[in-house]
Amino acid sequence: MNRLFANLPTTVFEVMSSLARETGAINLGQGFPDDPGPEDVRRAAADAVLNGYNQYPSMMGIPELRTAIAAHYKHWQGLDLDANTEVMVTSGATEALAGAILGIVEPGDEVVLFEPMYDAYLPLVRLAGGVPKFVTLQPPHFRLTEEALSKAFSPKTKAVLFNNPLNPTATVFSDSDLALLAEFCRKFDAIAISDEVWEHVVFDGRRHQPVLGLEGMRDRSVKIGSAGKIFSLTGWKVGFVCAAPHIMKVLAKSHQFLTFTTPPNLQAAVAYGLAKDNGYFEGMRTNFTRSRDRFTAGLRTLGFDVIPSQGTYFLNIDISALGETDDVAFCRRLVVEHGVAAIPVSAFYAGGAVKNVVRFCFAKKDSTLDAGLERLADVVKRAA
Repeated sequence: MNRLFANLPTTVFEVMSSLARETGAINLGQGFPDDPGPEDVRRAAADAVLNGYNQYPSMMGIPELRTAIAAHYKHWQGLDLDANTEVMVTSGATEALAGAILGIVEPGDEVVLFEPMYDAYLPLVRLAGGVPKFVTLQPPHFRLTEEALSKAFSPKTKAVLFNNPLNPTATVFSDSDLALLAEFCRKFDAIAISDEVWEHVVFDGRRHQPVLGLEGMRDRSVKIGSAGKIFSLTGWKVGFVCAAPHIMKVLAKSHQFLTFTTPPNLQAAVAYGLAKDNGYFEGMRTNFTRSRDRFTAGLRTLGFDVIPSQGTYFLNIDISALGETDDVAFCRRLVVEHGVAAIPVSAFYAGGAVKNVVRFCFAKKDSTLDAGLERLADVVKRAA
């Protein structure tokens, strides 16, 4: 067996979800909404599978969707993309990440990773033979610093794997953070693989700034998006990749030998969805903001120290004030003794550098959030 994968432990997400199923706990750990997704988009997929084309579509994605992606990013983010040479469709953002890493990174290349990070990043970098260099972000602000970047970048740096908005911390990086990152990428001639799947799930009037649109980054960035996150259809696994033609040519070859193509009916439905008017996207953010605020207020009323959520489906609490120093042990007790599943954020750090932060998913029905809060009330009482 390949030792890289054979030696990987069961992910904490599966551990906590299994415990939730076994105990009947309320699962606020897994990152998907209760909502089934917009009905008109789902109906478009159903119509396309019944009345549309169901054979192999173009490897790069159906023209209709690639055009829609370019138009969508022009409208929302001011990007000028050539749909024919700079846009590709993948079977989810994780496949897009795998293809980008395998297409760019060669054995011995250094790759800068910002932890906490999505759990697929590190195994994929190692699979490509890359040498990870970590920038460890600290709560509660999780900001970039020149000192930390200086320690991670070197003449051997080939790529940077960056996630904004950041899962699990629910951080939206500031303009100054992004400018600093772009400065280091230019200085060290590094390609930024930018995981921007949460680009539409941002709050409090924020607007997403793509790395691709930063000064000097147009020809050294790979932008990755996700229809699953945009439309709360996480099971569809339709991803977007945008990059300059000289990069895209290589990423297309990598994609060809991973999944090759993506179901055409889902592509057609996503093309329809991306053309929806501003009201859908603003309304989606408004609904998630309301859920975030409801759950935040409930946690604070109970006495939890909540780290503000700026984007994504998540918010975090700092368990230090409860006298807790081990987030994994805390989450196990939470699910077994209190009937609520959450995720320890140390699982997103390669070395478990931070052990005092716990992540909840608030993209749930009010009744689910309220039931979770009712069960969580005993946690602070016992700590006191």
